[in-house]
Amino acid sequence: MDTPPTIFPLWELPMLPIAGRAERFPVHRIFCIGRNYAEHVREMGNDPAGKPIFFTKPSSSLRNNGDQIPYPLATENFHHEVELVVALDKGGTNIPIEQAQDHIYGYAVGVDLTRRDLQEVAKAKGQPWDASKAFDDSAPCSELHEARQIGHPSRGAIWLSVNGEMRQQGNLNQLIWNVPEIISALSQSFHLQAGDLIFTGTPSGVGPLEIGDQVEAAVEGISVLRFEIVEVADA
Repeated sequence: MDTPPTIFPLWELPMLPIAGRAERFPVHRIFCIGRNYAEHVREMGNDPAGKPIFFTKPSSSLRNNGDQIPYPLATENFHHEVELVVALDKGGTNIPIEQAQDHIYGYAVGVDLTRRDLQEVAKAKGQPWDASKAFDDSAPCSELHEARQIGHPSRGAIWLSVNGEMRQQGNLNQLIWNVPEIISALSQSFHLQAGDLIFTGTPSGVGPLEIGDQVEAAVEGISVLRFEIVEVADA
């Protein structure tokens, strides 16, 4: 079907590079799970026994490895949260846990950037988290590595450093809900699609970022994600 004419140029489709391949992975949606490492849940003053919390980011918030990330508007407490990212190449609803891995194309390293002060206000008032999570440039992500090449990691170090100082350290085996459980749970509320990304939660040690900070984030056996926080450019 031909694309009808538009009143302004279409925006560029968000995509991730794939290690060792010329093709790109087109990103449809970005789902995130909160409160999925017990120590992080506790450092945020919550109960690790609670149910998983899901939220979304727009695909336009995606940024690639090596990008400069502008310090966001409307915040004075801007935080990092390193996460394992899962990329789906097949969708569905009510996916059984034992079939969830069949829907995974590959894995990457991502950082869920958060306007923490806005999140705290929203939590206190029982309001949505959109302003604190779904803002511009809030989802830097590394290149994807295919599951057929690296398998399905269920353990391994996950960490983040700022200016060479280690901030976050954990292990994938500390996930409260593992990747198949996350996919299955999400598919009970959403019709998952090829191109969806899932950020799987962050270990303890989240903290503030400032202009000029150099960030490195990694998951053992997958990749290292690097980016710099820069001053927002004038419009």
